[in-house]
Amino acid sequence: MTTVDCYFDYVSPFSYLFHEQLHRLPEHTSVNYIPVLFAGLLKHWGNLGPVEIERKKIFTYRHCTWLAKRLGIPFRIPDTHPFVPLPYLRLTVAKGNDKEVITRIFRAIWTKEHDPATDAGRHAIWNEIDEPDADNFIGSTTVKQTLITNTEKAVENGVFGVPTLFADGELFWGLDSIDLLLDYLTDRNLFRQSEMKRLESI
Repeated sequence: MTTVDCYFDYVSPFSYLFHEQLHRLPEHTSVNYIPVLFAGLLKHWGNLGPVEIERKKIFTYRHCTWLAKRLGIPFRIPDTHPFVPLPYLRLTVAKGNDKEVITRIFRAIWTKEHDPATDAGRHAIWNEIDEPDADNFIGSTTVKQTLITNTEKAVENGVFGVPTLFADGELFWGLDSIDLLLDYLTDRNLFRQSEMKRLESI
């Protein structure tokens, strides 16, 4: 059994599309889901998010919409984006990073007409995933600290963006890295090949 860590944030459309492609992983692969705050990663590394640059934002929205259609994945950019993902990340922590909960939150945000940035939209999402009382337990100190710790540990592991899969100490960042990951899981010596090693010294 191979275990890979999956770092994600609901604010990222690529995280959603990536999540919908994880079924492509080998049968005996276990995914350890780790919610992190993308904004915290950006702040640490001194980066701007893709939607903080106007032309890049429009391109990102178009690209994701095109990708989703090409992959046959239901997709709709929320009316407000970016939005503050903290309630959804904290609920995930409170629910023990359960895959079904994660899937339902992703789909409620990225396929429905709920606005995750509004109180009404958030409550609609809670109802959508059968967690109408979610607001009552996402504010605990333990839940909040766990999310902070997740993000700090991600930084320690060199994670600079979402989605990122972490396998054997190697990072696989972004939706387009999944094929690279599949090749790596087939051949663990992939990055030890001479040309791959040369890249580390450039």
